[in-house]
Amino acid sequence: MTDRLRALWDFGDLDATEERFRALLAKETSADRRAAVLTQLARVDGLRGDFAAGDQLLDEAEELGARGGAAAAWIDLERGRLRRSSGDPGAALPLFESAHTRAVDAGEWFLAADSAHMAALAAPDRASFVAWTTRGIALGDEHEEAAYWAGPLLNNLGWGHYEAGEHELALDAFQRALAAREREPDKPGPIAIARYAVGKALRALGRYDEAIPLLEQAVAWAESVGAPDGWFHEELAEEYAAVGRTADARTQAELAIPLLVEADPSFADDDERAARLRALAAG
Repeated sequence: MTDRLRALWDFGDLDATEERFRALLAKETSADRRAAVLTQLARVDGLRGDFAAGDQLLDEAEELGARGGAAAAWIDLERGRLRRSSGDPGAALPLFESAHTRAVDAGEWFLAADSAHMAALAAPDRASFVAWTTRGIALGDEHEEAAYWAGPLLNNLGWGHYEAGEHELALDAFQRALAAREREPDKPGPIAIARYAVGKALRALGRYDEAIPLLEQAVAWAESVGAPDGWFHEELAEEYAAVGRTADARTQAELAIPLLVEADPSFADDDERAARLRALAAG
């Protein structure tokens, strides 16, 4: 996303985001720039689950005559997001691929990396997921405009490796993601999440002493901003238990359980995971 559009987004407040984009739309006179703004309003609708309204806005963007460059790439990308969010990744993937091609041709590197990121998420198999993710990471390495995407893409790659049991590869990707996140120190939330991921991979490799400080930092940050995180507490409980710090593990497990239930009531029905935390909480 260009800085002009990216700066208007607050994914935690869609109403305010919509207001900012509608104000910008009222000022724009260029057809391509108006089309790009309409695609962001369509994304707001998609995040609200109103896919028909999103499609209508994208139709309006197309009617403005955007046939090439960034505006056409935006239209393909956001229509693809609508398709994926509505449960049709098969229809979304060709749109993401088209958006990527259009963005590369136009030299719109942020948009090209974003579309690679989305193509990876819609990919039908792991090989395609890795290929698209790797392509997006390369764009982040090569073009400053796309550098933001290194963190999210490396995070996604790391989880792909982690879930496949490839813990060394997961650790490498997560560490690179953390390094990318730390280049933006004014965004501590993503840094904390990246530390959590590195800690998970380290625990999987039996490197508990290295993991504990990272999880302690993540927990401390979340508590300092009044947003305690059950996943952080859960992971730290596991790390403490692994090194024999039973009392500390109990404290973290006790903190984790209600937070996880609040975030996802189905957690209580997860026999293995919930039972494990209850056992840690019992000491």
